[in-house]
Amino acid sequence: MVANNNSNRDSIYGLFLTFCLVISSIFFTANKEINKTIFVIEKGMSLNTVTNLLHEKDIINNKSFFKYRVFFRGLSNKIPVGTFAVEGKVSTKDIIHTIFTEGPIRLRLTIPEGSSSAQIFLNANNLLEKSDDYNRLFIDPIFISEFNIKASSLEGYLFPDTYYFFKNSSSREILTTMINEFWINFDKTFMERTNELGFTVHEVVTLASIIEGEALLDQERVTISSVYHNRLKKRMKLQADPTIQYLIKGPPKALSLRDLKRFSPYNTYLNYGLPPGPINNPGFESIKAALYPAETDYLFFVAQGDGSHVFTTNEKDHLEAKRLYKKYKRENR
Repeated sequence: MVANNNSNRDSIYGLFLTFCLVISSIFFTANKEINKTIFVIEKGMSLNTVTNLLHEKDIINNKSFFKYRVFFRGLSNKIPVGTFAVEGKVSTKDIIHTIFTEGPIRLRLTIPEGSSSAQIFLNANNLLEKSDDYNRLFIDPIFISEFNIKASSLEGYLFPDTYYFFKNSSSREILTTMINEFWINFDKTFMERTNELGFTVHEVVTLASIIEGEALLDQERVTISSVYHNRLKKRMKLQADPTIQYLIKGPPKALSLRDLKRFSPYNTYLNYGLPPGPINNPGFESIKAALYPAETDYLFFVAQGDGSHVFTTNEKDHLEAKRLYKKYKRENR
């Protein structure tokens, strides 16, 4: 904002995203030399068909014994669908446990706070079948309205968390899970506070996304929030750098004067008030900070390069804080 976006956040965030999507098999073993056998049970497969499949894959030796054990346990009509894996030689008891108790392979998808939906799509594509139209649902008004979201897209409502999905989960299932998690966290207390502030849920999420884009230190979130609340009350432009970064394709960069003049309703250097919608998917702490700002008179802040900010109440002190930071940078090159 009123501050220079910190490069530390960008580098840390970039490294974090690199490790966001981790394949997590429920059959993990420390011995990497053991051969893993993958098999797929498709919808409509009978017990006989599954038995033949396992025999062909050399997973079971005695087909009759396998079918007898499955039938005896009352599982012959409860065959799950999905991709499964076994490692090494397993007993009949173990393969039955794998299929009917542990279930199909699941993939772990970790969404860091502040991830854009484009970044989530990139990671989630490893889970989705190629035929799934993820982007279509993201802006589908009928689908969005099913979740009582009053917005033109799902940006901001895909709650950052760690999720476990079956391989080839549909885009609808993945999005539904993330949106439901948002509403679990945006509970009745948050709704009451939203009404108390005179905000809409969409405005809260939008403000939270800006806070998420600025804050690197958790303890500063409520103070950053107070700056934006104070500027909104005084009808000052928010001048939030993350809203400009949102308009620029590619990795974050140092903003130029030309960037600050980009024509867009998201440009908070040109327009008053909040932008039309969230610029990322904020986490719980940023949403909470948007709802419960600290009580301050601050109107400005400037990044210090280490994740922290200097907060000031007037433009004179703000410009001095910027000057001191630039001097510090020159002396420590």
